[in-house]
Amino acid sequence: MEYAILIIAWCVWCSLHSLLIALPVTNYLKAKLGTNYRFYRLFYNLFALATLIPVILYEESLKTQVIFRWDGFFWIFRFVLITIALLLFVSGAMKFDMLHFFGIRQIQSGKSYSALSKTNDIDTSGILSLIRHPWYSATIILVWAGSRELYVSTFIVNIILTIYVLIGTVLEERKLIVEYGDKYRDYQKKVSMLFPFRWICSKFKSLD
Repeated sequence: MEYAILIIAWCVWCSLHSLLIALPVTNYLKAKLGTNYRFYRLFYNLFALATLIPVILYEESLKTQVIFRWDGFFWIFRFVLITIALLLFVSGAMKFDMLHFFGIRQIQSGKSYSALSKTNDIDTSGILSLIRHPWYSATIILVWAGSRELYVSTFIVNIILTIYVLIGTVLEERKLIVEYGDKYRDYQKKVSMLFPFRWICSKFKSLD
C-alpha cells in the first residue's frame, strides 16, 4: 500500500509538472494573463519545488530495504557516471540562459521562448553539437547513480522519473518544432537527442 501511494504521488507530480507547461495550457494562460504571463515561469518553478518536497520526504520514509549498493568496482563506475552527469550539467549551463530557465529573464523582457539558449534561438555549438538535451541526459544518469544505495522505493521512483524525462523530452521536442519548424527538424537529423550516437558514428566513419 505504501509503494502504491508512492507511485501515485510521483505520477501525480510528474503529470501536473508536464501539464502546466503543455502548449494548450501555456497558450491559454498567455491569452488570459497578457503581460502578467512573464511571471509564469518563476511561479512554475516555485510551485514544482514546493509540491516536490512532500513527495521526496514520503519517499525517504520508505527507504528501508536495500536491493543494491554501489560498492567495490561499482563505486568507480558510479564515480564516472556522476562525473559525466556533472559535465553535462555544466556544459549545458554554459550554453543555456540560466535567467530564462529560472524565469527571471521573462520578467525582465516580457518574452518567453521554448529554447533556453542565450540567443533565444537554436544553438548547435559545444555540447549541443553532440546531444540536443544534455540536462535530460544528466538527469537520467543522476537518477540511477546519484544515491549510493538503491532501495525498493528508490527503484520504483527511478523507473517513474526515467519514463517521465523521456516523455518530457519528446514533448519539449514538439514545442521546439512548433516554434522553430524546419530549422529544428534539420537539427534533429544532425544531432542525437540524449546519447551522441550520430557523433560517434561520424567519428567511426572518418576513420575509414
